Amino acid sequence: MTESTPTIFRLGVATPLTMPVDGSAPEGSASAPVVIAIDGPAGSGKSSVSRAAAVRLGYGFLDTGAAYRALAWHALQHGADTSDATAVLDVLGDFDYAISLDTTHRWVRVGDVDVTTAIREPRVTDAVSGVARVAPVRKAVNELFRRLVASAAHEGVVVEGRDITTVVFPDAPVRILLTAAPEVRAARRSAESTDQDAAKVAAALHRRDAADSTVVDFLTAAPGVEVVDSTHLNFEQTVDAVLNVVETTMGARDGR
Repeated sequence: MTESTPTIFRLGVATPLTMPVDGSAPEGSASAPVVIAIDGPAGSGKSSVSRAAAVRLGYGFLDTGAAYRALAWHALQHGADTSDATAVLDVLGDFDYAISLDTTHRWVRVGDVDVTTAIREPRVTDAVSGVARVAPVRKAVNELFRRLVASAAHEGVVVEGRDITTVVFPDAPVRILLTAAPEVRAARRSAESTDQDAAKVAAALHRRDAADSTVVDFLTAAPGVEVVDSTHLNFEQTVDAVLNVVETTMGARDGR
């Protein structure tokens, strides 16, 4: 589906249309996109699997981690110390964010700047956890995700990232925890990073898990969340497993 002119969202600024956490239609709207919420640790394949699932479902795709990366990039551009919560909050006020939900035309913007590639730079990766640990940031960004989905011109949206199944959309009709053994996640992440040493990639993954675990329990499925363990599955098998959960859960909900 071709997207219209993107809406720029400024964190902390309310908009008329806010989506409830249960994925129901927001007030003043006839319907809301179906939400498929996918959570899981770094290296579990959340982004690639979620995007492939969205393609096969004909849904939009929201990479929530991109927002934290974009905010980290924004903070670095301002010369802010991302380990300092006060400094991060200081730059939050003028963080104008937009992201494509289209599965084929992917982009991320901060204001008028296309940061799609820049937010994947190592310096940004190193700064993300510091930004994500700030509680007011998480609250503002979580509301941003609900607004993004509520404004989506799609029948449904596959939303992936930390907190998605428990905080952002705890009552979404389909909630999945995608996981894999730590060594498998490290190997996959290493394969993606051809310019980095495997041991360094594994160490970085371990640090990311340790840092993120202080904010959210991303390894334990909350009640009602289906677990897909991809330790012994290849990519296509993992996508199939996710889609099987979607079909089974939506079928049960619709009485099929």
